[in-house]
Order: sequence, then structure tokens, then C-alpha cells
Amino acid sequence: MAAVIIGVDASRLSARMATGTERYTREVIKALLQLAPQHEFWLYVREPLDLQATLGVEGREPARLRVICIPQARLWTHLGLAREIAARPPDALFIPAHVLPLSQAIRRTTRTVVTIHDVGYRHFPKAHPWRQRAYLEWGTWLSARFASAIAVDSDATRRDVRRFYHTPEARIAVAYPGPLPLVEVTDAAREAIRALIPALPDSPYALFIGTLQPRKNLRRLIQAWKLLLESMESTDVPKPALLVAGAKGWGGEDLAAEAARLGLGNAVRFLGYVSDMDKAVLLHGARAFVFPSLYEGFGLPVLEAQQAGIPVVCSNTSSLPEAAGEGALLVDPLDTTALAGALRRALYDDGAREQLIIAGRNNLRRFSWRNCATVILRLLENDVMIRAT
Repeated sequence: MAAVIIGVDASRLSARMATGTERYTREVIKALLQLAPQHEFWLYVREPLDLQATLGVEGREPARLRVICIPQARLWTHLGLAREIAARPPDALFIPAHVLPLSQAIRRTTRTVVTIHDVGYRHFPKAHPWRQRAYLEWGTWLSARFASAIAVDSDATRRDVRRFYHTPEARIAVAYPGPLPLVEVTDAAREAIRALIPALPDSPYALFIGTLQPRKNLRRLIQAWKLLLESMESTDVPKPALLVAGAKGWGGEDLAAEAARLGLGNAVRFLGYVSDMDKAVLLHGARAFVFPSLYEGFGLPVLEAQQAGIPVVCSNTSSLPEAAGEGALLVDPLDTTALAGALRRALYDDGAREQLIIAGRNNLRRFSWRNCATVILRLLENDVMIRAT
């Protein structure tokens, strides 16, 4: 195919605390650059970008890569990005996270591909503040209705987009994300974690990583942890701890108060947001990983845990069975007794642990960022503008 100019909304690359969407943006852009050397890429950012630190691009900006800084304080997408695209339109535009510029929806002069990661706000509306829910609803509807094509992280999300927004099947493609690369663990990082978490990693622990918000179902996880510890009172097995890593999101849940109410003390510890290095140390030291979300568009932390070689317990809902494959114990996230039982197996049943670790490693073979980028690139290169119907 002839060389084309592909614009990419890379605004999330400058986020101070990267979560799943920011990491997705980074890994897809890196894979696109490697996959399509014949094309020119324009990265639209909010502030100057360190290419080496962010994308691993050596030296000066390559000739086929332009970083375009758009210093728009408010309404960056609908004013700043829209103005830049109108002045210097690329041949195709990729939006890695939900929101298509309004002007592109109206004019549709440039081929646009948008990734819709999930529509969890439709399934659990009370887990989102109303203002955020309204913007998510409007932004996702805009993309689902007017983008040339939609990429989704899972078949579960594909079904949701079809169900809630009636987007034609021909305009949706599943582009499974790949596992996020774990950084190499250093001795200094291990010592830093020991200082941060006294008595660990000598004690067994289960680990949760993710933004703390109601959809993650952490209140029930804490209640399940109480049941687990109660079931172990008559045994001499070392009592495990539950580590909860992640920044506070929306919802205002006081999870520490819930743990205190249940008398859990240091059995549940909240670490806040952790760096990629600290995350790698925690994963490699964990006895099990738990991800009891009520809804996920994919669930990248599940793949990270499988990559680290630890057993996974996760929900049997939404996309998580797709992501986890046979490498996890799947449970009803509303059933605290079942969650406690699965955690006990993952922590102490050696036979089950070995099977889960092997199955998790095999599961990882199904996913790669190159495959994800290949699907997205095919959508961007499509020379037939598929008009929304």
C-alpha cells in the first residue's frame, strides 16, 4: 500500500500516573511504528514528549515521526486536536481511547478509527459520578455512531457496542491487547519494597492492582478476605496478607474503613499508586493475584500476573474469561464465599497452583501488541470510507 499519514491522539502518553488506557496507548503506538515503517505518523500530545523514555525511540525524532504539541488547557480533544486536524489533516486518525473530536463526527473528512475499551458505565451506572457517566455516554455514542471503524479489546465489548449503540458489525473489529512488559526487577527495588511493606515479602500475600473504584468490587474482596482468614483460624498455616495497589479513582469508597470495621488490621494493606518497578517486584513476590471486577473491557492486569507466573483468581463476568483463558480460577464476583474459597485454593493448593501457572503461561501466547496493532493498522489503511449508517 502507498505511504499514508496516520495521526494519533497520543495525549495520554504524558499522564503522570499511567493506568491501563495510558499503557495501551503507549504499547499500540510502539507496535504501529515497528509494524508500518512505510507510513508517516503524527503524534498529537499535550506537552513535549521524551521519545526515548516514552517510546524507546533513539536520538532525534525520526523523519517518519512527528510530535505535534497542542497546548490546549481545556477541551483538548474538541478544540485543540480538532483545530490541528482541520488545519493539517492526516490521511487517517487513530483515537486510542473512546472520544472522537466532535468536528470529525460532523465533517467526516478524515478516516477515523477509535478504540472503545468498555461500556462498564452502562452495566454499573452507579459506579460512576453522573457527570463522568454522562460524558462517557456521549463520547462513546459519538464514536460508535460516526467513526469510520471501531476497535474493541474483547468480544464482550464488541457485543456491548452492538447492543447499546447498534453499530454495524462490519465497522467493529476485536483487537486483543498484549501483555504489558514487566520491567526487570533490581535488588534496590526489592529493598525499597521491603521498606515500604514491613514483614513482606517473607509473609505470603495475594495482590490486587488497579484503580480503586466501585466497579473493581474491592469491598466484597475485603469481606471475602475476612471469610478466608476465619476459615484458617484452626490451622497452623501462615496467615496471608492482602495487598491492594492502585490510586484512588471515583466513587469515594473508604476501603480502609471497611477493613478496620471487619477487624482485619494489617491483614489488608493499601499501597496507593505504585511504579512499574514496584509493580513488578510485588507481582514476582505474590502468592496469588486477585481481580474480582464487576466489569472489564479486557483486564490487562490478569495477563501481567500470568506473565509473572502466579495463580490468578478473577471474575467470571464480561471479558475476563476471554482474557484469562484457562489460566485463572473464575468466580462469581458477587459471591464472597466463592471468592474466599478460590483465594484459598490459589494460595495453598499446590496442585491447583501449578496447573494455573502453566495454563497462564500458555494463555499468554494468544496475545501480542503486534497482533493488536495489525488489526488497527488494517482499519486505518482501509481505502474505502465506511460511512456510519
